[in-house]
Amino acid sequence: MNYQMIRVSLRDGLAVIAMNRPDVMNALNPLMRAELTHALLDMGLNARAVVLTGQGRAFCAGQDLGDKVSAANADLERTLRDEYEPLLRAIYECPVPTLAAVNGAAAGAGANIALACDVVIATESAVFLQAFARIGLIPDAGGTYWLPKQIGIAKAMGAALFAEPITAEEASDMGMIFEAVADEDFAGHWNARAQTLAKGPTQAYAHIKEALRASFDNTLDEQLSLEAKLQGRAGQSRDFKEGVVAFLEKRTAKFEGR
Repeated sequence: MNYQMIRVSLRDGLAVIAMNRPDVMNALNPLMRAELTHALLDMGLNARAVVLTGQGRAFCAGQDLGDKVSAANADLERTLRDEYEPLLRAIYECPVPTLAAVNGAAAGAGANIALACDVVIATESAVFLQAFARIGLIPDAGGTYWLPKQIGIAKAMGAALFAEPITAEEASDMGMIFEAVADEDFAGHWNARAQTLAKGPTQAYAHIKEALRASFDNTLDEQLSLEAKLQGRAGQSRDFKEGVVAFLEKRTAKFEGR
């Protein structure tokens, strides 16, 4: 598919999806949301890991408030249901690991799209901003779901009410993201992390995602039962057999993703 608002590459099992509206800090308009959703669904079936990042100096500035076409008759409930929900589900339900490489400012929906990914790695100069209260709105694009789970209700409430920038280092310290990396090391670091995921035991990764997410709602007995079931499935994979053989032969495992 020929995309207008994003760039997509696929090499050695690693898909990189880059938002490509650097002149407006990769702000989200209807076409970009549709293209992101399409690319994520496609790469979820054809890659072994997916990276979401931005072109230029920002990751994503959130909703394009300067888009007069979509802002003139804004029906925010419809926009969230019809355009953001499919995008967020495409990220959250992606069958392979997703990594947000936050190369700069991530604001509003842009911040929460990043937080929807399995792993978030940000450059140290990046900031995260729940900007919604500044224009009389509530956090959306999953912000009210992910933030309390990642940083607790006290920090989430403060981030939402005060709408102040949170540095990448602060976000890492409070558990909002996985890592904050020095600007000069950022590109090489996230690429190495992503390649590790693309070469890893893909089925096991899917089971890890399912088990960790279920733990918020499960009792101990339910979680132990789920662990046993998913471990049984993982133990039947070719990657598990390769992992054991590689361990015994004292070599690096060569996983096939099946």
